[in-house]
Amino acid sequence: MLNKLKIILEMIKFEHTVFALPFAYLGALLGSLTVNGTWPPLMDWVWITLAMVGARSAAMSLNRVIDARIDKVNPRTAERAIPAGLISKVETTAFIIGSFLLLFISAFQLNSLAVSLLPLAVFFLVIYSYTKRFTWACHLVLGITIAIAPLGGWVGTTGGLHLEAFLLFIGVAFWTAGFDVIYATQDAEHDRAVGLYSIPSRFGIPNALWIAKAFHIITFVALVSLALLSPLGWLFLAGVVIAGAIMVYEHSLVAPDDLSKVNVAFFTMNGIMSVSMFLFTIGDVLV
Repeated sequence: MLNKLKIILEMIKFEHTVFALPFAYLGALLGSLTVNGTWPPLMDWVWITLAMVGARSAAMSLNRVIDARIDKVNPRTAERAIPAGLISKVETTAFIIGSFLLLFISAFQLNSLAVSLLPLAVFFLVIYSYTKRFTWACHLVLGITIAIAPLGGWVGTTGGLHLEAFLLFIGVAFWTAGFDVIYATQDAEHDRAVGLYSIPSRFGIPNALWIAKAFHIITFVALVSLALLSPLGWLFLAGVVIAGAIMVYEHSLVAPDDLSKVNVAFFTMNGIMSVSMFLFTIGDVLV
């Protein structure tokens, strides 16, 4: 059983929870400071963490089950655990049920609004995996799905929704959509050949990279607006500027005729950006 669990965690890249978790924490901290004027209680941190782990684990596992047939015919993904026969769909489904259960329990421990928004969160967690079958806007749906994390963090500590929360939501949504477009450039030809939808397969790689840049400009504008409206000061704004610089560097790593550094741009730089944003927020509060 432990070996199967290890295979599933490797399959869903469990360590990449680092992308979204700092933004969930950022939403929780900013929400509590803005609305309550205090740090979130310890148990709010605990339940928000567990909710995030449950949500991402369920979504990624579900994606692997739904896309198993697609992954099998794509040379880049054919060695993933399910198409390679290392784990079954039934075993993965059991893990999905457990992950959703963790999400539900965590939401019920927070507040009534968190519970009320559960159906919407689950809808996006499930629907994303199907969107590449019918729309090139699948990247935006993924962005919305990931951006529910900071929105959920905000709701978890405040029990409400405010303008600042939606600015954070927009920033994270377009940040995610932008780097997902960059990542999808690897499969542009394959997606076009098998009838799957993505911005690179629909508009071509050069145009896709420009669209990703536009998405990240929207992210930067939203985060600057958040910095100006939030109760935080210059250090948080400095973190936003650094996040903008990281996105600029991320785009410098890829070009239409050279996609060799896509994984560096996708994994390394986005992990650094999300963690640094949260650390600058903590630093601003402490200073």
